[in-house]
Amino acid sequence: MSQAEARPRTTGQQETSSIQQPGRPQPDELVPSRYAVRIGDIEVLIISDGVLPLPTAMLGHNVDAADRAVWLDDMFLPQDALDWALNVVLVRSGGQTILIDAGLGLDPDLNLPRAGQLVRRLEAAGIDLGSVTDVVLTHLHMDHIGGLLVDGVKDRLRPDLRIHVAAAEAKFWEAPDFSHVSMPPGFPDALRATAKRFLSEYGSHLRLFDERSEVAPGVVAQRTGGHTPGHSVVRLASGGDKLTFAGDAIFAVGFEHPDWYNGFEHYPEEAARVRLDLLRELAATGEQLVATHLPFPSVGRVAVDGEVFRWVPVFWDY
Repeated sequence: MSQAEARPRTTGQQETSSIQQPGRPQPDELVPSRYAVRIGDIEVLIISDGVLPLPTAMLGHNVDAADRAVWLDDMFLPQDALDWALNVVLVRSGGQTILIDAGLGLDPDLNLPRAGQLVRRLEAAGIDLGSVTDVVLTHLHMDHIGGLLVDGVKDRLRPDLRIHVAAAEAKFWEAPDFSHVSMPPGFPDALRATAKRFLSEYGSHLRLFDERSEVAPGVVAQRTGGHTPGHSVVRLASGGDKLTFAGDAIFAVGFEHPDWYNGFEHYPEEAARVRLDLLRELAATGEQLVATHLPFPSVGRVAVDGEVFRWVPVFWDY
């Protein structure tokens, strides 16, 4: 394993993962933006799709600006805008190669040039798009599906590709409700248009589920709702090891302030309840956590800290 490749160790699983191909850093990268983990017999690769610069007010639009300012200051973060990480996961289990979410893709109208890196970063990792057998979508926001809409991508995917998404999510985007969100201008229209285009182009590939679906051995998609009605997490379990990909159920501020409403949450009260329940569960089990918008590579665990929680990032193994 080269020093540029990194993965955390899990008990009894320290051998090199075959999902990890040498690849080469892109000219604008110091190291490849990927990080490999083994969960029992399941191979996991976390890939950065880049970052999204967004207003910090979206971290908690139901609280005073002064309270947000205190948290940002404590975290040594800027007060006006914050670079949100955008993480995607690739999994191999039981002969299947599963992409969990697909990144932003390209949307020039929103001027987000630092995201939408998934396709080239898969290529840099030696991952052929044609090898992907399944896609699991936590929800249909554009930063989770846009990579599938990049020109030429669909032609490189398998004709029998299965895309797993909660039925409630597909139903929601027929007439989405934006009355409770707090997004920057332009985002609601872009989200509507992207979801509509995705459902039109990939409708025949959808494998809808109600509450849960075992996508591959030890890989289960589970609907949580909240962030969107069909928002789902993905639970990985093998050989006594566990990891949950939480999608947009947990943001960086959510450990200390699980009751703060994120601007992209369509049903923020329910999203806060989902977040609290999930944090309690993860703290109790001690399993590993990855989430879309936690700082790359976002692998860590949840600990109880008084009446709230704290995120404990893993020590990099490289």
